Amino acid sequence: MNLTVNWLATLPLGIVLGAAVLGTLFEAFLPRSMRRVAQIGLSLVALTATFIVVVWRWMELSGQENPGMLRPLSFSQSAPFSGVSLVEDSISILGQAVIVLCAFLAFMLIADRSVLRDGAFAASAATRPGSAQERESTEAGREQTEVFPLALFATGGMMAFVSAFDLLTMFIALELLSLPLYVLSATARRRRLLSQEAALKYFLLGAFSSAVFLMGAAFIYGATGTLSFYGVAILARQEQATVMFLAVGAIMLVIGLLFKVGAAPFHSWTPDVYQGAPTPITGFMAAGTKAAAFVAMIRVFVWIVGGVPDAFGIFMWVIIIATIVVGTVMGLVQTDIKRLLAYSSIAHAGFILIAVNATLAGIQGIQLASLAAIVFYLLAYGLATIGAFGVVTLVRGKDADGNLLGEATTISHWAGLGKRHPFLATAMVVFLMSFAGIPLTAGFIGKFEVFATGIVAGDSVLVIIAIIASVATAFFYFRLVQLMFFTEPVEDHIEVVSSEGLSLVAISVALAGTIVLGIFPSPILDFIAGIF
Repeated sequence: MNLTVNWLATLPLGIVLGAAVLGTLFEAFLPRSMRRVAQIGLSLVALTATFIVVVWRWMELSGQENPGMLRPLSFSQSAPFSGVSLVEDSISILGQAVIVLCAFLAFMLIADRSVLRDGAFAASAATRPGSAQERESTEAGREQTEVFPLALFATGGMMAFVSAFDLLTMFIALELLSLPLYVLSATARRRRLLSQEAALKYFLLGAFSSAVFLMGAAFIYGATGTLSFYGVAILARQEQATVMFLAVGAIMLVIGLLFKVGAAPFHSWTPDVYQGAPTPITGFMAAGTKAAAFVAMIRVFVWIVGGVPDAFGIFMWVIIIATIVVGTVMGLVQTDIKRLLAYSSIAHAGFILIAVNATLAGIQGIQLASLAAIVFYLLAYGLATIGAFGVVTLVRGKDADGNLLGEATTISHWAGLGKRHPFLATAMVVFLMSFAGIPLTAGFIGKFEVFATGIVAGDSVLVIIAIIASVATAFFYFRLVQLMFFTEPVEDHIEVVSSEGLSLVAISVALAGTIVLGIFPSPILDFIAGIF
């Protein structure tokens, strides 16, 4: 078979994965004193170059007569979609742009350190918590710089995930993005046992969800004889597939993806992992993984689920309602800010699923409208999420003797933060307003677009439930606002630490993006709609 590879289209993925491999070599051959600077520089340069290349690929793609066309990264005349099947199209380009932008901001949080030179990561994650080896590594000032190539590998997996056009390639990308995150979740500098427990839960439940996804692919192969999205869609349209096996396989695929977005009842890992993982990794996962999983879910719904839409009516309604209700109700009773943001992410997953479900409505133009709404929502949510977790990294607790501790995640300890550090408190308010969907923030526009597609698709009941939930979630967001600006602290529990400045840059960019997208959304919405 004469295979042709579109090498230019592989550049975004090649740069990120190439930088990850180079970062691994840095760990092996560079002196310990040089590794951190080299890893930070390599990571940020690679992500900047990748974003530029993604923009260039969009310009090249938009110059075609059909901008939404599928272009395989490798193909032959006899089988355009075969082997390791990755495609370049409007969905993959937009998905990669959102992922790389969120990753760049998250890497700033990962790289930052306080004036005490203590980052978010353990000096040596392989040592036993409380052991002499751990104390020795901490006192020697060692740093776990392996987190940078691991995070780059995860970013590459996310980018491959949104470009995958067959189930085998999608599974490989799923594992590529997941395995580094399992390790990174266990590398927290403080609360080591909690971090390791979170990583173990994430690994076990992630392995289970991957098995469900793989079993779904097996069912689909049994029903159609192919793993290609294109082949499955053609055979389903020609009624040459075993409908029952295809429906079961599609449901299992979607369950595997629902785990990644944290939808109920597959959400049980979310609050524990969000709380236990290092805070910069939590922000990275919350923004990047959710964006990758939802874009991949769009492709699955358009090409596979669309062949058996009747099997998904009640299933999706139950999932959406359960996700919104669980995220909202459990968020109301949280006292830890990272767990609060975890349940907030679950509720947001339910909102986005309304637009995902709308792609099955069979109404002309609804798929494109849903795609545009989902991409904008993911961008708005990603910016606010990374910004919010960036604020959390800088608000530290302290003991009675004034010694700095880890992040002050207890909500009651944030009382009076607005007077101590008005910029951080104001930024947090804007991010919380975006989560709540308050006008003049990006979150409001995102919710408006998603809910509009739900109404057009005939899912008005789901939209009404989502609006009620949005009003309810505003309660626990504004509870934190009231604490920061209108409550005097009973005791002096927190300290806003000075850092090397990367976190403040990431927070400022996320803040500006959240406000600009809320006030002037039309250029981005028109751009997203025009690329399809």
